[in-house]
Amino acid sequence: MKPTGILFFPAFDWAITPTHPEREERLLYTRDQIFEEGIMDLPQIREYEPGIASHKDIARVHFCVPDVDAQITEAHLISAGSALRIADAVMRGEVRNGFAIVRPPGHHSMTVSHGNRGFCNINNEAIMVEYLRQKYGLKKIAIVDTDVHHGDGTQEIFWDDPDVLFISFHQDGRTLYPGSGFIDELGGPLAFGTTINMPLKPRTTDTGILYALDQLIMPLLEEFKPDIIVNSAGQDNHYSDPLADMAFSAQGYAKLNARLAPDIAVLEGGYSVETALPYVNMGLIMAMAGLDFSRLREPDYKPERFKESSSNLEYIQKIADRQLEIFRRREDFIAANRQKGGEFFQNHRSIFYDTDYIHEEQKVQIRNCSDCGGFR
Repeated sequence: MKPTGILFFPAFDWAITPTHPEREERLLYTRDQIFEEGIMDLPQIREYEPGIASHKDIARVHFCVPDVDAQITEAHLISAGSALRIADAVMRGEVRNGFAIVRPPGHHSMTVSHGNRGFCNINNEAIMVEYLRQKYGLKKIAIVDTDVHHGDGTQEIFWDDPDVLFISFHQDGRTLYPGSGFIDELGGPLAFGTTINMPLKPRTTDTGILYALDQLIMPLLEEFKPDIIVNSAGQDNHYSDPLADMAFSAQGYAKLNARLAPDIAVLEGGYSVETALPYVNMGLIMAMAGLDFSRLREPDYKPERFKESSSNLEYIQKIADRQLEIFRRREDFIAANRQKGGEFFQNHRSIFYDTDYIHEEQKVQIRNCSDCGGFR
């Protein structure tokens, strides 16, 4: 069996503020623990050095205002470039799969970038997806966003793309930033049904999240048949995360990735720096490398504290049934939209940059097309 590629980039010189949750210590505790445990010395693991993205890689996805240099630092180029480095290793067959453990994160960054929102300036996964398409000719790609916050940036970028299946499970947007990711957010008129959201109730446990995986995400992937699966791997569903209110464990994350079997995982959020991230990252690495993770436990984990209610499982099943039905009928919905639409579809968006306090108003027009996703 080929090894799993691992790449670390802690971004020592980038933080929103010195004490901000999004800081270099997020990855340093992980790196220390993984090296202490000897994981990096195993034949199942191959470590890669960080890469660097070009301005063209970024401009393939983003309109940066006023230009790319104004919205990024060298750390952003290396974080995005490291995802590309892992993608190259996977596509060349050097590794079976790969995990880019990098920061700054990116999944709240949208097509237009005026600044930082949700700790994100540019979108690492979206940049990687368009790089894979341009360089290797991939067409159908699935992105599964496992961050506790809705991946609203990635959703917006691929909203009108019928060849990218974007799936996000997250804490219900009525209770958490960015306040989106509801079940009726299903994609643009010519890509309807290829955006799928699963908002979860606060304190959902391993049982509930893995149930959502089995009942919705895996059937979607089996039917969509993507060329490659990307895990937008946020780790802030963990029970100890200070910025959210879910109840996932490191063991749950390992089981999730073992079942999901992503080709590429790229780190997003996760802010329980000392008590969760080293264990969760360890779980992801072990699952992707086919290592036994059955003894992986956080020191304070007590399973009796995490019992899932039958009512929550019923709620998840109800959403899964609805979203699967819409996905399976997506071609009918798209055909109807084409027929009733005029020359252009129009949409209005209000976007708030919570870090930089910028309000943006957008009018988006999509050119109707008889055999594609339209032109934005």
